[in-house]
Amino acid sequence: MIKRPKATRGEDCQTLEQLPNVGPAMAGDLRAMGLHQPQDLRGQDPLALYRRLEALTGTRQDPCVLDTFMAIVDFMEGGPPRPWWSFTALRKERHGVLHLDSPLTAPAWDGSHERARREGANLRAG
Repeated sequence: MIKRPKATRGEDCQTLEQLPNVGPAMAGDLRAMGLHQPQDLRGQDPLALYRRLEALTGTRQDPCVLDTFMAIVDFMEGGPPRPWWSFTALRKERHGVLHLDSPLTAPAWDGSHERARREGANLRAG
């Protein structure tokens, strides 16, 4: 399989892996949820996708997965390519703290992924 570069516009996406923020694992999750083409993301509710993935896997998902779903749905609906973490504040504003209302019993997400991202950004900036 020839690896295609990430798309800069939704209409240029031919595979899920061409979506910004989507690698092989996320593409596999999307396919497991029945989303096989980038165009399948148009009109999707990112929170519904997040809850669907939790139900499918039987495990609590890191909230950055919801950020990623927000980013890729926005992208496929005409938004610019943006990193998933640019949706974190909007996700928190819209959905609050996800691990408190999740029906699953897995340990609560501790924020380490987001802290690591911030620390990495701080290292690059400094």
